[in-house]
Amino acid sequence: MKSKFLFPGLAVLFLVIMGLFFLVNPSYEKSIEAKYYYNTGNYKKAYKLANEAFSIDVYNRMAATIMAQSKTSIKYQKYIQQAKKYMQEINLIAAKNSISDADKARMKMMSEIMVDSYVKLAPSVITDKDLVAKAAKYHDDFEKLLEKVNR
Repeated sequence: MKSKFLFPGLAVLFLVIMGLFFLVNPSYEKSIEAKYYYNTGNYKKAYKLANEAFSIDVYNRMAATIMAQSKTSIKYQKYIQQAKKYMQEINLIAAKNSISDADKARMKMMSEIMVDSYVKLAPSVITDKDLVAKAAKYHDDFEKLLEKVNR
C-alpha cells in the first residue's frame, strides 16, 4: 500500500521542486520573461532578456533557444521593414509618367538587394509564421519586379 503512493508522491514532490527552481533561479526567471516577450512579438526585448539569462547560466538551453529565435525574428523584421521602404520608393517611381533609365536601374538594384537578402534568412520551426509569410510575399513581389525590370 505504501509503495502505491510513494512513487506518485515523489513524482509530485520532484515537479514542485523543479517548478520552484524555475521560479527562483534568476536565469530561468529571465528566460520565462524572455519567452513571454518572444510570444508577444517583442523580439528585441526577448533577445536582451535571453542574453542576460544565458550570461547568468550558460547551460540554460531555454535562454539559448529564445536568444537564437529572437535573433532570427529580428532579421525577419528588418527584412520586412526594408522591403516596405523599398516598395514605397518603387511605387513613387512607378507613379511617374515616364521612368528614366536611372530610375529603372534604381528599381533593379533595390529588387536585387531584397532578393539576395531573403536568401540569407533562415526560418526554423518556431519562427513566427506571420513573419515568414510576410517576408516570402515581399520576396515574391521583388522577384516579379526584377523580372519586369530586366525585360
